[in-house]
Formats: sequence, C-alpha cells, structure tokens
Amino acid sequence: MTETPRPQRLTAQKKFQLYLETRLLNASVGEIIRRYGIHLDDLRQIEQIVESSAIAGLKASGRKRRLPDVVTPERVVQLEAEVAEKIKALAELSVSYTLLAKKEHQASNCHLQVAGSRRRTSR
Repeated sequence: MTETPRPQRLTAQKKFQLYLETRLLNASVGEIIRRYGIHLDDLRQIEQIVESSAIAGLKASGRKRRLPDVVTPERVVQLEAEVAEKIKALAELSVSYTLLAKKEHQASNCHLQVAGSRRRTSR
C-alpha cells in the first residue's frame, strides 16, 4: 500500500493565498486545489468566507462618519445651544438624583431608629 501524503494544514493566510491564486487570470483551479490538497467544495467555502469577511470589513470601516469640511457659524451656534441644553438637563438630573438619594438615606435612618427603639424597650 502506498500512503498518500497528508495535506498541509491550511492557515488563514494560506487559505487567503489560495483564494488569490484562484482569482488570477487563466488560473487552473483544478491544479491549484490538488496542490493544496483540498476539494472544490472546500474552495467554495473558503471563497464564501473571504468574500463575506471582506464585505463585513468594508461595512465596518464605512461606519465612521466624516466630519464636515467647513463648519458654518450658524452650525457652531446650534451645537453650542444643544450642549448648553444638555448640560442644563444633566444638572437637573443630578440635583434630582441627589435629593432622591438623600430622601432614601433619611428614610432608611428613620427605619433603623424605629427598629432600635423597639429593641431598647423590650429589655
């Protein structure tokens, strides 16, 4: 019996190289997949992964918004007004939160004092 040589492990880099080789003009796909020791179905799967990964990468890089080249004085005034409005809202929320936390703290202290006075009277 003759043993066929075990196909080399295909790393991501080798799979990408295989993909690129099959995309060359006049590339003999059959010869290339035999050299790499894979089947045509494996090549189709690699092609699908490479292409979907490329599309996902391009979409991710396209999500970054470009800043406008020229900012008009009107836009600056508008943005400053929005920031001032948000700062005011944040300050109001901060005051409300502080008052609520103080109220809850007082209520819990009152509860502890009532519970403590019951213990003292039971002695």
